[in-house]
Amino acid sequence: MKALKALVVAMSLFATGSIAAADTLVLGNGDRLSGTIEKSDGKVLTFKAATVGEVTIKWTDVKELTSDKAVYVVTKDKQSVSGTVTIDGAVLIVHSTSAGDVRVAVADLTALRSGDEETKFLRTIHPTLRQDWNGALVFGFSLARGNSQTTNLSLGFNAERKTPNDDFKGYMSTLYTKNDAPGGGVTADLITGGAAYDKNFTPKIFGVISADYSHDQLQDLHLQSIYTVGLGWHAVATPNTTLDAIAGINYTKADYDSGMVGAAGVDQNVAGATLGEVLMHKFGASTVLNEQFYFYPNITHADPYRMALDASSVTKLKKWLGLQFTVSDRYISDPPIAGTKANDIIFTTGLNIAFSD
Repeated sequence: MKALKALVVAMSLFATGSIAAADTLVLGNGDRLSGTIEKSDGKVLTFKAATVGEVTIKWTDVKELTSDKAVYVVTKDKQSVSGTVTIDGAVLIVHSTSAGDVRVAVADLTALRSGDEETKFLRTIHPTLRQDWNGALVFGFSLARGNSQTTNLSLGFNAERKTPNDDFKGYMSTLYTKNDAPGGGVTADLITGGAAYDKNFTPKIFGVISADYSHDQLQDLHLQSIYTVGLGWHAVATPNTTLDAIAGINYTKADYDSGMVGAAGVDQNVAGATLGEVLMHKFGASTVLNEQFYFYPNITHADPYRMALDASSVTKLKKWLGLQFTVSDRYISDPPIAGTKANDIIFTTGLNIAFSD
């Protein structure tokens, strides 16, 4: 009996300790949440509640706030202090072991970070080139034999390293389709790839350098290279949506085969403008849409002009696995090789295998 009582007391103390170890948030309407303080940008507080998950609350809706572990607080005058916190009206009280109680007006708060968020932030200040990469491999394959004899293969790769100061990204995708029936042949052979580097000059303005490459057998395009230098504007920058507008100048070099044995191909070397937009939007917790569109009008003469569209959606099935749908469109207003069409639109689907540093 004594052993049973001791066990009940021990379990009670453990449960009490578990509850006490959690941060506590009380809203103005009386709702009480237990969980973890994650971060704040000075405008809203992000709190991960044990019952409802991650929530975002305006500071004006916070009535009570207590933390069990130290958080890191940064003010408008660049002062930083760490410690457990409580709130008194519109004032955040940081209970620091080194500086005592430090009172910070919520209006003067620019950042608040948990220990984990502080570690992530410190990694972004001076990141190494190998750090903070995210990306995915995409694979799709289909094979038909019998009345239909076709082979379809799509491969893709993308990687991005984004920090508060810059953004480097690279990509490659290929689609190959062949009809193996008598009289058939290759019905699609497209390879696209490229890389871009963005450098933030201000929170809204950034510079961009990019290179885009494409090969399209059905247009008799051996290789097209577009090199762009320009400026961009972060039009929208929220956790769920980003939208960038880009304008610049480019140099385009395109080498076309003639499509006929013994006939000379066509080489194009033109200067042009680059106008584009890049969009990312999250639909709920599992689906992400990425889309980019570029328009390349020539500066030297009116024709030909080019357009490029790439859009993909990824729905997570697991943390590392997702289902991806991709649409790509390459357009040239005046194809230099007679008999080829101006527009190639390709739709692919496959498995997305994600990776991160």
